[in-house]
Amino acid sequence: MVSRSRRERRMSRVSDSESSASTSPERGQDDDNDSFMLHPNDSQSSLGGSISRDVSPDSVRDFGERCRRSPICRLPAELLIAIFTRLSTTPKDLKSCMLVSKDWARNAVGLLWLRPQTDNWQGLHNVTRSVRAVESYFAYHDLVKRLNLSALGNQVSDGTVLPLAECKRIERLTLTNCSKITDLSLAPLLDGNRNLLALDVTGLEQITDKTMTKVAQHCLRLQGLNITNCRKITDESLEKVARSCKHVKRLKFNGCSQITDRSVMAFADHCHSILEIDLHGCSSLEDMSVTALVDGGRQLRELRLQHCSGITDNAFLQLPIDATYESLRILDLTDCGELQDPGVQKIINAAPRLRNLVLAKCRQITDRAVMAITKLGKNLHYIHLGHCARITDAGVAQLVKLCNRIRYIDLACCQNLTDNSVQQLATLPKLKRIGLVKCGSITDRSILALAKPKQSGQGGPLAPSSLERVHLSYCTLLSLDGIHALLNNCPRLTHLSLTGVQAFLREDLIAFCREAPPGKLVPGPSPSEVFFKETVCLLTLIAEFNDHQRDVFCVFSGTGVGRLRTYLNAEANHSSASYDGETTMFDDGTEDGPDPPIGGGVLLADDAAGHHPHHDHPFGHHGITVAGGVAPPHPPDPAQGQGGVNVNGLMGAMGAAAIDEDIEEFGEGSEIMTGD
Repeated sequence: MVSRSRRERRMSRVSDSESSASTSPERGQDDDNDSFMLHPNDSQSSLGGSISRDVSPDSVRDFGERCRRSPICRLPAELLIAIFTRLSTTPKDLKSCMLVSKDWARNAVGLLWLRPQTDNWQGLHNVTRSVRAVESYFAYHDLVKRLNLSALGNQVSDGTVLPLAECKRIERLTLTNCSKITDLSLAPLLDGNRNLLALDVTGLEQITDKTMTKVAQHCLRLQGLNITNCRKITDESLEKVARSCKHVKRLKFNGCSQITDRSVMAFADHCHSILEIDLHGCSSLEDMSVTALVDGGRQLRELRLQHCSGITDNAFLQLPIDATYESLRILDLTDCGELQDPGVQKIINAAPRLRNLVLAKCRQITDRAVMAITKLGKNLHYIHLGHCARITDAGVAQLVKLCNRIRYIDLACCQNLTDNSVQQLATLPKLKRIGLVKCGSITDRSILALAKPKQSGQGGPLAPSSLERVHLSYCTLLSLDGIHALLNNCPRLTHLSLTGVQAFLREDLIAFCREAPPGKLVPGPSPSEVFFKETVCLLTLIAEFNDHQRDVFCVFSGTGVGRLRTYLNAEANHSSASYDGETTMFDDGTEDGPDPPIGGGVLLADDAAGHHPHHDHPFGHHGITVAGGVAPPHPPDPAQGQGGVNVNGLMGAMGAAAIDEDIEEFGEGSEIMTGD
C-alpha cells in the first residue's frame, strides 16, 4: 500500500507536468532573429502544446499501468513534443502519432494544427469545417497559431475569412495580396486576439483605420507590422498602434505615401525596440522623423528610405554631436536626391559599423562622400553607388584600399570611371558581384583584370576569381575575347548581363540568353533591389519595354552561362586547330609597355616573363593559358613573355573538386543583393 501510494503521487506529479506544458519546448525563434521580413509570409512560431486533462485517481492509476507496460509513456510532455517536432514536416507523420494513444494525440495535435494547410481550397475548407464544428474532441480554433492565406491571393474574400473569426490565438497572420479582404472580416478576426505577434496585410487596399484601431485595442504583443500599399490607413490609427503596441520591432510601410512625420515620430517616441523599418516611397516624410528614428532607436539595425525625396542632410546633421549608433547595419537612401556629402559624412561617423550602404541616385555626392565611407573599413560588405556620376577613379581607389572586404558593389552609370577603377576593384579578394552598367569608358583591360586569378593571402597560392554575377550592359567597348576570358576564369559565374554590347548581338550567342521581358512591365522594385534581389525585372518604373530594348537584350544566367562558355571554347578550339602559338594577356613586369594583344590563346599568368616554364604552379603549370575568342590568333609577342602552358581554360584545367564551394555566412542583411 505504501509503494502504491508513492507511485500514485509520482504519477500525479508527472501528469501535472504534462498538463502544464502548453507551449513546450518554448519558442526558439521569437527573439530578434525571428522576422516576418526575413521569412516573407511565414516566420517561425511557437510550438504546439499538449492538451491538458483533468487528473483523477482513476486516470493516475491508468497512467501508472501504461508506464509499467511502455517506458515511453513516462516521458513528460515537454520531451514528447520535442521528439514530435523532429519528425518529417509532412502532416501525415503527426497524424500517425495522434492515432497511437490519447496521450500522444494530446501532444501531437498542437503541432499538427500550429500552421494548418490553407494553400488550396480543399485544405482551407477542411480547416474551416473543423474550426466551426460544434462537437469535437479538441478545440481546434484555439490551436491555430499561424494562418497564411497568401497562396490563394485575390480569390480570398470576406466570406472566406469570417468563419475563422473564432481563432483568437493566432500569432502570425499573413494575408499578402488577398486584395478582396476588407474591414468587414479582418476586424472581427483581430477583435479579442491578445496573442498576435506579426500581421502582414500587403496589398489590402480596402482596409482602413478601423482594422488598425482593432490592432491597437487588442494586439498589444504585436512585434511586426507590414501594411505595404495599404493607402487608406492614415496617421490617426497608426499613432494609436504606436502608443499601444510598444513591443514592435519590425515595420514595413512601403508605398504608403499618405503617411507623414506624425505617425513615424509616434513610433520613434513609443517603440524603443524597433530593429527594422522600411519606409520605401513614403514621400511625405521629412528630416525630423528620420532624426527621431535614428536617435530614439538605439537598437535599430535596418533603415530603408528609398525614394523619400523630402530627406536632406539635416536628417543626419541634427543628430547629437557625439552620439554613435553601433547597431545600425543597413542603410538604404536610394533616390534621396537632396542628400549631399555632409549628410553622408555625418551618418558614417554616427554609424561606424554599417555593413550595407545604398546611395543609388544620390547624384550630388562626390569623392568626399566616398572618402567618408572608407572609414567603415572592414565592416563594409555591400555598397551601391549607381548613378552617382560625380565619383571618380580617385574615390574608388581609396575605397578599395581601405574597405577590402567588399563583396558586392554597383557603380552603374558612373561615367567618370575608367579601367583604373575596375583594375583596383579586381584586387578585392572577396568580390562576388559587380555592377558596371553604362560605364562606357571601360575596355577589355578591365575585364581581364576581373578574370585574373587572385593570390590568397600574403604569398599564398593563386585562386580563381570568386565572381558570381557581373553586370556589363551598355559597356560598348567590350569585345568577345575579353568576355571569353572572364567566362573561363570565373568558375562560379552564374549571371552575366551584356545588353547593348555589340559583340554579343550574334544569333548563335543570343541562343544562350534568357528571354527578354515582355513589352509591358509592372512598376518594379527600386534600383537597389534590382541589383540586390532576385527578380525577373531588369529595369524599374518603366511602363514599356520598347522594341529597341528587346532587340539589344542580352543576359545570360544559370545554365546559359555554362552553355555559352562551352560553345565559345569549342569554337575557339576549332579556330586555333591549325595554330600552335601562344599569346599572353598579362605581363605584370612590363607595367608601361604596349597594350597586350587579345588573341586565340589567352594567358592569365602572374608575371609570366619572370618564371621558368617548369616551375611548380598551384594549377599544375606556371601560367594558365585560356583558349580565347573566335578571332584569328595573333602571333606571339616577344614583349609578353613565353612562360605559359596552353590549356583549354581554367574550367578545363581544374576539376570540380578543386573549386572551393564553401559558402561564407554574411550575417544579417545577407538576403539582399542576390539578383540582377
